Amino acid sequence: MRRISIIQGEHAVVSEPGTVITTLLGSCIAVCLQDSITRIGGMNHFLLGEPGKDQRVNGQDLHHYGLHAMELLINAMMQRGALRTGLRAHVYGGANIVPGLGPIGSSNAAFARRFLETEGIALGHVDLGGTQARKVEFLPFEGKARATPVAEAPPVAVSVAPRGGELELF
Repeated sequence: MRRISIIQGEHAVVSEPGTVITTLLGSCIAVCLQDSITRIGGMNHFLLGEPGKDQRVNGQDLHHYGLHAMELLINAMMQRGALRTGLRAHVYGGANIVPGLGPIGSSNAAFARRFLETEGIALGHVDLGGTQARKVEFLPFEGKARATPVAEAPPVAVSVAPRGGELELF
């Protein structure tokens, strides 16, 4: 099986069987889209839903926003022959992992749902929210996706020398 890994701000489109697109998410969102007739599918990974009303965004940073990322994914799929009317989405991510950062994940999840509803794209599986990271795997040709929780990172061990010596982190 061929694996394609994507990170924040990227997308991938596939029309061949035996290929899986993967990503790791925290508060970010991954939308997996498939046209079941042409069997073309793709996944994106975006950091934030959309810029604030008065926020100016550098053109190089547009791909971090869901508004732009969704258009890029849909257009890339249509260029390969997918039909917009047959798209179905699976949506993952939107966790609120770091309490001090506010509800970024929840805002991202709300954006994704709103975008798909506005565009008339059918929703399949939805796994949004919570406080844990996810690994997402999508088989575009089959239109199947799954998310598995990622265990929390192990705590950092700290060793302090007793007599004003060095601090050692490992």
